[in-house]
Amino acid sequence: MTLFEPADNIFEQQKWAKKRSGPLYAQLRDHLVATIKNGGIKPGEPLPSERKIAEIGNVSRITVRKAVQELVRDGLVVQKQGSGTSVAPELGKVQQSLSILTSFSEDMARRGKEVRSIWLEKGLFSPSPRETMALGLMADSQVSRISRLRIADDIPLAIERAALSPQYLPDPENVGKSLYDHLDRCGFKPSRAIQRISANNLGKSDAELLQTSEGAASLNIERLSYLSTGQIVEFTQSIYRGDTYDFVAELQIATGET
Repeated sequence: MTLFEPADNIFEQQKWAKKRSGPLYAQLRDHLVATIKNGGIKPGEPLPSERKIAEIGNVSRITVRKAVQELVRDGLVVQKQGSGTSVAPELGKVQQSLSILTSFSEDMARRGKEVRSIWLEKGLFSPSPRETMALGLMADSQVSRISRLRIADDIPLAIERAALSPQYLPDPENVGKSLYDHLDRCGFKPSRAIQRISANNLGKSDAELLQTSEGAASLNIERLSYLSTGQIVEFTQSIYRGDTYDFVAELQIATGET
């Protein structure tokens, strides 16, 4: 046993298997969930290999794989190529209001978090069909596109892919820490936005950027931002880690309703 490896007896079949209590993989999954939540296996701690768990638990590797895959799906464990499977690090959830339009930088700064970004793309490109429709571009137009991995306190939280008409952002290469600060200086900062939120599962490339497992839960947001004149200025597609973000909306009961 290595310094941080859990004790083998955690995986012994008599610890978790009961007759007529459902499939073995589901019983193993539930046992691992309870063990993780009770601190028997701590955040960041590696799990033994599938082969070793199967040997200790006297079950097939397929049983172990199905149990672990469900933990990956629920964000309790993380699988990384070359380093195996480990319990997901303990992350504090970020709550973001849906009623206020702020930039990621502004939002994290208010929470006292250290913010940085890794640029994935920045420049003028041929627009995709969705960008053309969303921004009302001509068929032969270009689009200003900036894509970033957004990181707070060294934890990657989101991938943001913003597209704007060159009319409002002719110099995407000059955008610094905050797109909205740059647009404000140019007189084109959005005043309102419409957002659409959907649940999804991360694909391989996005999961690698967000340092989590392929198939882990994500929150996807498409946002259209408007100038005070009503013109669309920004179309953004963002992917947030489902284990680090909560979106909160305040609702009011309509007059006369109970």
